[in-house]
Amino acid sequence: MRIYIVIPSHNEANYLGQTLDSLVTQNQQANKVIVVNDNSTDSSADIINTYTQKYPFISTIDTLSSNKHQPGSKVINAFYKGFRLLDNNYDIIMKLDADIVLPKNYLSRIVAMFNTNPKVGMASGLCFVNKNGTWIYETIADKNHVRGPIKAYRKQCFHDIGGLQASLGWDTADVLLAQYHKWQIKTDKTLHVKHLKPTGIKYNVVNQQGAVFRKLRYGFVITCIAALKIALNKKNPKLFFNLIYGYLKHDKSEGYLVNKAEGKFIRNLRWKNMRKKLLGS
Repeated sequence: MRIYIVIPSHNEANYLGQTLDSLVTQNQQANKVIVVNDNSTDSSADIINTYTQKYPFISTIDTLSSNKHQPGSKVINAFYKGFRLLDNNYDIIMKLDADIVLPKNYLSRIVAMFNTNPKVGMASGLCFVNKNGTWIYETIADKNHVRGPIKAYRKQCFHDIGGLQASLGWDTADVLLAQYHKWQIKTDKTLHVKHLKPTGIKYNVVNQQGAVFRKLRYGFVITCIAALKIALNKKNPKLFFNLIYGYLKHDKSEGYLVNKAEGKFIRNLRWKNMRKKLLGS
């Protein structure tokens, strides 16, 4: 299977070299890698050039977006800047962050997951973060969720979901829409990816995350349950109220990430998954 990878990167000089090192040492190489240098003001360009000169399958493009970190839209706009340079001869398209380190067998295992089951539309390993010298699971998401920093899509699945949406919540919408289109989501729990910079370290998007729940058409009850779970995980009761505030204050003129039929499916799926967890099945 042919693998194409796009890596949006904004001022990631502290991590980018490690990410690219982990790609060029894979036991199965990607066919094409494009690093999108998104208005970086650090030494990112020099690092990228080192790899593009040495490895023919790695290329780069510059883009000049805002220096302000815009959750969701900035990274996806950068992704598409690189994606549009690719031809259509891929089987797997991956969006990787510029602050991860993949195990050497990562790409071969991803290919195996897609090859083994033609119904798998999205696949990944799991993200781990360094805490006091120990790499522990990054508990920002369920272990069955394909995380934003390490997305891999089967070509047809990517087309079915309409690609990626330039909005906060894109990395939840894609998983839900894939299931709406009857694709399976697969994570390999043995594939441990080092996430060098924990998610959300630079900005607070709590209120906006509440708005995402409405954009995904969760409904108020499911939103309350989701908000409560996040608040409990973070041991911060204020998060619950901030998330609900964001949900209630969402401006409908901003639109939704899913249509009404998709929203109904998502609500049913959420209830189904909650029942499974409650019953331990």
